[in-house]
Amino acid sequence: MLLDYVRLKDIKPALSGYINESLNMINQTPAPDDKVVHDIRVLMKKSRATIRLLVTQIDKTSYDREYSTFREVGVILRQWRETSVHRKILKDLKKRYPEVFTGLNENEDLLRLTKKTDMPQEPPVNVVNATQRIKDILQKSHYRIRFLSLNKTDPHLLLDELDNTFALVRDRFINARNNPRPENLHEFRKRAKDFLYQLYFFRPLKPGVIKSLEKKLDTMTQNLGKFNDLAVLIKTLGYKYSGKNSNPDLDDLVLLIRQEQDRFLLKVWPPAYKFFGPGQKLISVMGFKLLVL
Repeated sequence: MLLDYVRLKDIKPALSGYINESLNMINQTPAPDDKVVHDIRVLMKKSRATIRLLVTQIDKTSYDREYSTFREVGVILRQWRETSVHRKILKDLKKRYPEVFTGLNENEDLLRLTKKTDMPQEPPVNVVNATQRIKDILQKSHYRIRFLSLNKTDPHLLLDELDNTFALVRDRFINARNNPRPENLHEFRKRAKDFLYQLYFFRPLKPGVIKSLEKKLDTMTQNLGKFNDLAVLIKTLGYKYSGKNSNPDLDDLVLLIRQEQDRFLLKVWPPAYKFFGPGQKLISVMGFKLLVL
């Protein structure tokens, strides 16, 4: 039940906070390290999910401009993150299965991905330029949001958008469960992340229940993220099974990666079905028996 006296969490300070935190981190260095890249990417995902919640309550120009800003930052940082993630995954696999890597010592793709180059005293020009681009567009976004009128945000419209997100996640889950291709699982994860980050603003309705739900969704999406990292690694290796002409050592490595993927998916399906299975409704997932608007 959405009571009139229940105040949802204020959106404008949260959105402004995500951007400000990103700026504080990236302003400390001419080139962000792995942790900064990861943390800002998370903040941009939160920002995109938040602005989606406001789609019916701000003008289209503002929506498109801010959403594009948050997306551009994520795109810039994505490639930097993937290189680091590939290296960490392969390092862990090599530690656990050293015998598999014995026959891959001359594999150019693996050598390229596992080689950690020493950071030069001065970061490359393209990295400096990209970092400056992030600073510039986030500073402009932060300034614009200061003047964005959100004093009369309608909680009922916010709830409608949350319900739309929930319905989209449910659709993406059912599609991914019936056809668990990497791209379908990735789409399910992205929409589930949106729902997770939007749900945060509704904590005051049922704090204990919703915080517990957030925790479970966070674990589920992290496992989906680990599955996706492995899928991207296989794609980066350019691997395709070629039968009798294949490289058995590379076949072995990829099968071990797929075993890792299976392990993560086994942790995803039960909670995903519980929350997003056919017929599930937002009100029941949030702990309500009846929702009166």
